Amino acid sequence: MTFSNSSNNMNRSQRDQNRRVCPGPILNDSGNRRTFLQAGLAGFATLSLPHLMKLRAQSSLYANDATKANREKTAVIMVWQPGGCSHIDSYDPKPLAASEYRGPFGTIPTKVPGLHFTELLPMQAAIADKFTVLRSMQQTAGGHPAGSMQLLSGDPDTRDKPKPKFPDWMTVTNYLRSQSGPRQNPLPTYCGINPPLEYNGPAYLGDAYSPFTVSGDPNLPSFSVPNIGLSNTGEVKRLSRRANLRRNLDTLERAFDQQGELAALDEFETQAMTLLTNPATKEAFDLSKEDNRTRDRYGRNSWGQQLLLSRRLVEAGVEVMTTSLSGPLCGRVHNWDDHAVNHHVFDAMRFRSAAYDQAVSALIEDIYERGLDKRVLVVVTGEFGRTPKVNYDASTGAGDASAPAGTKQPGRDHWPRAFSNIWAGGGIQHGKFIGATDKRGEDVVERICGPGDFLATIYHHLGIEASTTLIRDFNGRPTPIVDHGKPIAELIG
Repeated sequence: MTFSNSSNNMNRSQRDQNRRVCPGPILNDSGNRRTFLQAGLAGFATLSLPHLMKLRAQSSLYANDATKANREKTAVIMVWQPGGCSHIDSYDPKPLAASEYRGPFGTIPTKVPGLHFTELLPMQAAIADKFTVLRSMQQTAGGHPAGSMQLLSGDPDTRDKPKPKFPDWMTVTNYLRSQSGPRQNPLPTYCGINPPLEYNGPAYLGDAYSPFTVSGDPNLPSFSVPNIGLSNTGEVKRLSRRANLRRNLDTLERAFDQQGELAALDEFETQAMTLLTNPATKEAFDLSKEDNRTRDRYGRNSWGQQLLLSRRLVEAGVEVMTTSLSGPLCGRVHNWDDHAVNHHVFDAMRFRSAAYDQAVSALIEDIYERGLDKRVLVVVTGEFGRTPKVNYDASTGAGDASAPAGTKQPGRDHWPRAFSNIWAGGGIQHGKFIGATDKRGEDVVERICGPGDFLATIYHHLGIEASTTLIRDFNGRPTPIVDHGKPIAELIG
């Protein structure tokens, strides 16, 4: 798939060749926490003192170097729309604009007086009193990598980079919360179900703080998370012996560990052992424990079951949860990047809206019904919106929501100047909308909010003071986790 800037002059054939390639940052498997956690018994079989020392050398920060975060068990579920959702065709319709802007969709009232969505979101409209729409987000990067990095890490750079310079808020939270002592819950602090990792990551924090990643389609009968909750007692004992042997081998090394730099690796290994040996971990990931009515309510598709599993995991103790709404439910190119060369934008929005509307509304209602609405914050967003003015170009291939190659079809390109996201739970003020765009949806005209405000609001819910928390970077310099923005007062009161 191609995530291309609308101003990019790359020729069409080259874009077509690259469309399904999304390389993102390349991670070293020897230091990759996700690979380690998922490796199971095989991974522990290869542990050695040199291997551990290599991992330690790749870690740039140590437990005693960072400000300690409040470990109140607040949590965040971030639902990511990779490629950017058209705000005009969803939460910020412009029914009075000219046809080349407003699109074909009618508008419907929501449960909040004065707030209208497009007809594509009837289920969310019916529960709009349970969340708040922020219609005045903006950032300054036109490309997917830089846009994602701006929103999720606060990096102000507008250039697309192959890997992030700053850690995203998810790994920052994981790192800071790990400093408050051993974790009692057997589940990882940070999990991702098909998470948004293409353009984000831990940067100088190191891969030990990346998510425990679950891939695949949770709706498939064959879906499972390998190497968690081992039930064979013989395997558990054998695994424990190997881990004890490794600890004995590095006893002398600890005498010279003046910085305490093995502490992070210890926690990392402990979490891996716990995932493998604690039966409670397997149950938390087991969607068959949910009744059929609940599973039906979310939607018997990959997105519905991803969000249900996300709720299940935060309820069991995961504190940072991310999931991307990508794949076949998006349309031909498997994302929300609705350039005319990729999708017929209006067919694409229709194609994905039923599953999206159902899954998100079910998650929000479930959070409230299960008494999680103070502890768990739900944020639904992409990196930017789509151009308010519709353009036309030739499709590069036939498929879901895309006409045969060569057929001229409508699309919307990247638009960081204005977009919408929604916020629910987290004890925030709900049943309202914040900010406004102009009559064509091109620019924010009321209550501008940027990436720093977005991040500071999430950190505020997590008990992290964004304006004063510093973490040492690769060079040992104390670096703010975000150096601009404030929590959005209209959300947090």
